[in-house]
Amino acid sequence: MTKTAVGLFENSGLVDGVVRDLESNGILRKDIRVLSEPVEIAGEGVLTPRTDFEVDLTHMSRTKGRPTVKNTSTSQKSSSSCAIRRLMVMLIYVGSLVAPSASHGVELKEQTQRTWDAYLQAANPRMGSQTAFLWADQLPERLQRVRGGEILVSSVGQQNPKPVPSGLIHDWIGAAFIPDARIEDVLSAVRDYGNYKVYYKPTVVDSRSLGSDGPCEKYSMRVVDKEVVAQTALDMEYETCYFKIDERRWYSITHTTRVQEIRHYGQSNEQELLPNQGSGYVWGLYSIARFEQRDGGTYVEVEAIALSRDIPIAVRWLVNPIVRRISRNSMLISLQQTKEAVHLTEEANRTSKSPTTADNRSRGEFASGVTIMNRFAPAGKP
Repeated sequence: MTKTAVGLFENSGLVDGVVRDLESNGILRKDIRVLSEPVEIAGEGVLTPRTDFEVDLTHMSRTKGRPTVKNTSTSQKSSSSCAIRRLMVMLIYVGSLVAPSASHGVELKEQTQRTWDAYLQAANPRMGSQTAFLWADQLPERLQRVRGGEILVSSVGQQNPKPVPSGLIHDWIGAAFIPDARIEDVLSAVRDYGNYKVYYKPTVVDSRSLGSDGPCEKYSMRVVDKEVVAQTALDMEYETCYFKIDERRWYSITHTTRVQEIRHYGQSNEQELLPNQGSGYVWGLYSIARFEQRDGGTYVEVEAIALSRDIPIAVRWLVNPIVRRISRNSMLISLQQTKEAVHLTEEANRTSKSPTTADNRSRGEFASGVTIMNRFAPAGKP
């Protein structure tokens, strides 16, 4: 029985070097297969899963003296989200072989927190200084694609995730257009915290409003993805402040106020860890969302920034490309689910003939997040 590791590469020049490194570490050339020619992924566009090479870890498993488990490589027939999550499960196993300390708990360090705070301070002026209100308006081709129905997701900066002391910062932006939707209905959906567990399932398993204070609203979510990190959940509390520019444009700023890991989730020995302790898959989330009604519908954009633990050097070459794809795919899925939530809200409003919720305090902005290292950060819920 064998264990399979899968690596995805954006830069085709990396593959030959990785194969040589694997051979130098004792893996036989016959146990390494290149399944398809790597293709560089554009900076924006709908993600499609691509398996660039596969490594049979039979030799490594035997040298480490560990039992091996049979896993097949990603099938092109699988959905993109399931395929990517399975890849992450494989990589977590590889990490335990190469760097066993990676599975131990980590704690958010003061230097990491300071670097995170400084990054957000620098990001705030950048987020608000763009000439056009919408990111989509900066390029005519980009606007045309979004208006035509594509959900676009792009990395902010060439290096993503960005290494910081004892951590990583993930920064992504996404845009979608919802035809025939009024901005009131969009705000009604994204501020309906109690139904996040319906709109964003199966990742969000519980959600609730925690009240409001002036223009800011607070809410909580419990998120879990058993395929990525088995038996682990995150309880997260958010604060969102939203602002009306005019009748057709709104924006909001969201940040986490508490991130708490639940170990052995759903089992008799379930344990709530202290905030900023645990696996470190998500330490903090921050986002800004923009909404504009025009062109026969409403545009929704989110820039989502997340802080996570670092990736051990021994497996960074293998994990970083997967992290990027998980983050991109998570944003895509979240924006698609938001579009569906708006349609549900429109139907409910028509049925009940109740006023829309520009003043409903039980509702708030996109719950931020990219994601990031995994779908724990329902990556970019506005």
